[in-house]
Amino acid sequence: MARILIVEDDASIAELEQVYLNYGGYLVDWVQNATDAFAKIKECVYDAVVLDVMLPGQTDGFAICQRIREKQNIPIIMVSAKTDEMDKIKGLGYGADDYITKPFSPGELVARVKAHISRHERLTGKTAASNGDWIHVRGVSLERESRRVFIDEIDIALSLKEFDLLALFMTHPNKVFTKEHLFERVWGMDSSGDVATVTVHVRRLREKIEENPSKPTLLETVWGVGYRLRG
Repeated sequence: MARILIVEDDASIAELEQVYLNYGGYLVDWVQNATDAFAKIKECVYDAVVLDVMLPGQTDGFAICQRIREKQNIPIIMVSAKTDEMDKIKGLGYGADDYITKPFSPGELVARVKAHISRHERLTGKTAASNGDWIHVRGVSLERESRRVFIDEIDIALSLKEFDLLALFMTHPNKVFTKEHLFERVWGMDSSGDVATVTVHVRRLREKIEENPSKPTLLETVWGVGYRLRG
């Protein structure tokens, strides 16, 4: 059974999230601040984190997200009453896989958690046999089973969605993907959602795989259409 960590200082919201996630078949732990969150993450293995942005103390949800992402490759779903687009971009930039604004439907939260965990399990081979084969494209090597990426034999650390994007591009070199298609394939949600998520993750991916991210030669923009990986 998958285990979820909720980091939320509002007890009424956390209890509602916990009830719905329990009903969805998940084991749930709940903490109210960064200190307890880091202690729990060190103590337990989680399949996903539901993380509030505004928390008591000096460490907010953005900082927690960044620290988790530096150590682990698990789905992180941020929730916040802040609706400013820049806050959403900031959260995604720190490595969050999703960003939900309050108030939201608890059922929607469960659906998103389920979608992210299912995709993560499928891509890591937890629920399906993996052939463990390598993909090589122009100096970049990717191994799907271990979720490792090397550029000229140097190990590159990618977030969950960065890896998923790169794996999709590398298995379809030279194919042009629209932002909407990438959003559907990698995030598994309706293409009418916020495709700005794709732009943020492509930019971060370029920062890690391109020699000069401002002038990409590998992950190219096809203006007016989308992106492609040159094979």
